[in-house]
Amino acid sequence: MLGDGEAAAAAAIRLAGDAPLRSTLDVADPDDWLALDAGVRRVAWYHPQFLPDWEHSAPLPADLSQLGESRLALALCHRDGRIRSEALRQSVRYPGLLPLVVIRCADWAGPVRELARKLLGEALDVDSAVGLAPFILRVGRRDRGTFGIDVLGRVLRQASHGQLAPLFGCPDRIVRRFAYQLAVEARLLRPAELARAAVLDADTVVQDLCATAALAALGPEAAYEDVLPPLLSARNPRTRSAGVTGLRQAGWSKQAESFLSDRSALVRACARYVVRQHGGDPVAWYRDQCSSAAAMALPPGAVIGLAECGSRVDAELLRPLLAHPAAGVRARAVAGLRILDRVDAEQLRPLLDDPAAAVVRETALALLPSAKDLPADWLLQRTGSERPRHVRVGAFRLLDARGGIVALRAAVGLLNDPDAKLRTWAGQSVQRWQPSEDVRGRAAEVEQLLDRSRHLFSDYVLRRRKWAAGVNG
Repeated sequence: MLGDGEAAAAAAIRLAGDAPLRSTLDVADPDDWLALDAGVRRVAWYHPQFLPDWEHSAPLPADLSQLGESRLALALCHRDGRIRSEALRQSVRYPGLLPLVVIRCADWAGPVRELARKLLGEALDVDSAVGLAPFILRVGRRDRGTFGIDVLGRVLRQASHGQLAPLFGCPDRIVRRFAYQLAVEARLLRPAELARAAVLDADTVVQDLCATAALAALGPEAAYEDVLPPLLSARNPRTRSAGVTGLRQAGWSKQAESFLSDRSALVRACARYVVRQHGGDPVAWYRDQCSSAAAMALPPGAVIGLAECGSRVDAELLRPLLAHPAAGVRARAVAGLRILDRVDAEQLRPLLDDPAAAVVRETALALLPSAKDLPADWLLQRTGSERPRHVRVGAFRLLDARGGIVALRAAVGLLNDPDAKLRTWAGQSVQRWQPSEDVRGRAAEVEQLLDRSRHLFSDYVLRRRKWAAGVNG
């Protein structure tokens, strides 16, 4: 692989000595072709003639018709546009040089560019287009590179499902997007195949494209049982939400109830829509789930779902869940109270010591508006190194939001914390700290704290910070 300019320039020297093209670079790697194109023109500026090294060892002859594949590749990348043009005319003898013709389709010289485009249009067929698709799409990101993409699309629209299949599994997600878009437009894939692609592909664009196309391709007598189950079982929330929406289209709206408690907010919202369209009442379903009779087996998604579509009176159903044995339920209960604007700071304070990091994270977020009202010493105790990391993080988040001398005291205390991320966060907090009204009369403590963190400031900034805090000298 030609990873840098020196390696590419060395490859050019080997090609000048007629080394085989396929042993000099990886012809299947777009990066190697692009590196070679730049490396051929790479100049050693300390050289008196300011020419690439390979031109000193083996300059090109005036007549390019006798050149072999390796040296013709150099001519296709030459600094002189006239040589590139002549090399393009000779390149028809070597189909393996077609990637360099693709590059020349985006050439900065108009005559070279137009000739390359003419040759590419004549040379590209379905088989070569499939092989060159990753490279053409890569070059297409350059200025003047869209021509190659247009030609590629025109040729591949004539491809069959079997011919396009290799592109569906290409590691490059841009290639997969392009291939699936063509397949959808040409209706080359059955709805069940599209559904499987939506579930299996890791790219969200492909997932959305295929899931939407799978549902759109279903007719009145379509086999929904081949399409909806894969979509509904997908890990990606957008794909699952497409499947939930499809339940209404299939007449299976009742099944949407099981997705009202999904872990994804998007899926829950789609499920509520389908249930309402079927005449159901999602709020009543959530209230029933969160009631004491069903609370022990409660899915966390049902808790936050109630907050998403309920009213403030539903906070009374959420408060008992703060003591639920499942950490996920406790965390969602805290989040639900925050969404409903029914946070009781005194009630939530004990949850800052919860053994589950998710609960402490949600509690700190819910208590942020009340940070100035929480006992400072109580919070500072929870930043001690003997506390679990998630407790220290939650307490410091509230102290940092509180500001003033307390925030500075907490941040300086964490500069030697065993956790690297927390140390970094504390350092950033010290650097952006600004004195507030509560530092009056505390000049000595402020000076001591800033001196302990002097490694975070230049001497000038440290003096300015002390002066702003009323520290003299």
